Amino acid sequence: MAVSPEPARGTDAARESRRGAKRIPRRAAAGRRSFTSTLKALDALAASGAQVSVRIDDLDRGSAVLVGDDFLSLPIAGLGVVPLLVEVAAQFEAGTLDPLEIVDRAGLEPVTVSGLWQHLKAPALPLSDIAVLAASAGDALAANALLSRVGLPAVRGRVEQLGLSRSALMDSFRDVRGPDDAPHVALGSTREYAQLFASLVNSEAVSPGVSAQVAEWLSRDHDLSLVGTSTGLDPFAHDNDEHGLLFINKTGRAPGIRTEAGVLAGPRAGVAYALFVCFDDLSIAHRLRAHDAFRTLGVELMEYVF
Repeated sequence: MAVSPEPARGTDAARESRRGAKRIPRRAAAGRRSFTSTLKALDALAASGAQVSVRIDDLDRGSAVLVGDDFLSLPIAGLGVVPLLVEVAAQFEAGTLDPLEIVDRAGLEPVTVSGLWQHLKAPALPLSDIAVLAASAGDALAANALLSRVGLPAVRGRVEQLGLSRSALMDSFRDVRGPDDAPHVALGSTREYAQLFASLVNSEAVSPGVSAQVAEWLSRDHDLSLVGTSTGLDPFAHDNDEHGLLFINKTGRAPGIRTEAGVLAGPRAGVAYALFVCFDDLSIAHRLRAHDAFRTLGVELMEYVF
């Protein structure tokens, strides 16, 4: 994995001096932090044959902190629903889609790979609740319901509008992929997904209203088992942290695939990040080694923002 170090800070330091003394401690603190342990973990994964891609951007400075093969388009599993959520929120805002429209799951092809709706008694839900399930619980059936309602061409158009040239939502979720199906749900690059999450928190994804809606859905994500482990947040209630920590994320999981992108912000800094790992899922040890790399990144991200 080719890794580019953080850019030199000479010009940044001069700009910060002009902005005022209140900004200097934050930059100085952030500048002392590194991602040495993360690099070691990712290098070990790459040496074992895994495909690894990582991108971390400082939200305040608008510059890259860590870059490693961030241009690669890799399979990202459930993380690919984020552009779908953007399209749904955009149609809600435009009035072309009713948030209270009821969708009955009986009209959908059954899929059991992940999620809660398949286990609920309610056979039909409004689109707004379905979006919450897709964002917070990685619900494959809910994501398929949204996709069936807005259509894959609309999502592909939104992906293009968002400037995601190396990313694509390719198909719905399926229990079994046949020879005529797309090989993966979605592809993406860490560069584009870090930038997408940055645009969400900066109110730049389609519109401030759409950005806020998608960020709200993602702030309910229950999967804090990878990067989120190091935040110490409650997986089921972390949208208003008493210590001022902002964390929104989305993960993707499939056999041999672990991906995550998000935003983490604390009192000293804020970052948008993405880490994708594709590995041979030959044993629990192989899987745990991939998970450990995400958790190592989480620790060093916390050090950076605090």
